[in-house]
Amino acid sequence: IIYSWVFNEFPSFVAEDSRRFISQETGNLYISKVQPSDVGSYICLVKNTVTNARVLSPPTPLTLRNDGVMGEYEPKIEVHFPYTVTAARGTTVKMECFALGK
Repeated sequence: IIYSWVFNEFPSFVAEDSRRFISQETGNLYISKVQPSDVGSYICLVKNTVTNARVLSPPTPLTLRNDGVMGEYEPKIEVHFPYTVTAARGTTVKMECFALGK
């Protein structure tokens, strides 16, 4: 399966860049340093590459807080690596690691 995200209306897809990342492991969308231009509605699109079937999630709104209160988040690193990763020589292996916190 392939995960992608629609921003506000189809066919406006979220493009991965230095602030946006879509995990092909979990389907999660990560946005760092949220900006006013990120405010809107997000819909996850999951596509089965074998059958070409597609499923859309319900919309998830992203809003900005105006009070400046983000809460207290202790720093943590989330790693979801399997105990062993097997790969053929010359292939690409992608391992995801995220640092979260304030």
